[in-house]
Amino acid sequence: MHKTIHQYYLYIITNKKNGVVYIGVTNDLERRMFEHKNKLVKGFSSKYNLDKLMYFETFQYINDAITREKNMKKWKRDWKIRLIEEDNHDWSDLSSDWLHK
Repeated sequence: MHKTIHQYYLYIITNKKNGVVYIGVTNDLERRMFEHKNKLVKGFSSKYNLDKLMYFETFQYINDAITREKNMKKWKRDWKIRLIEEDNHDWSDLSSDWLHK
């Protein structure tokens, strides 16, 4: 029997450096960023034009990703900023060279 390994992603998006941040979970980060960039996701992210990927983590199990998301949503804003800036000091869009349109 062939077992498929799944990947799930926790991600943080924004509209600009030190702007509004949104934390989400998906099983397809490229598709999800396409949706954010093309305003296909109605709600908070489209309202605030959040379409730049600042940070992500990879998980094998969806429950782990959801638990991390719930915990991070309780964090203070400066903790989230610090996490982004540890690996992405310039606030570069990590998805900028992916095919989006």
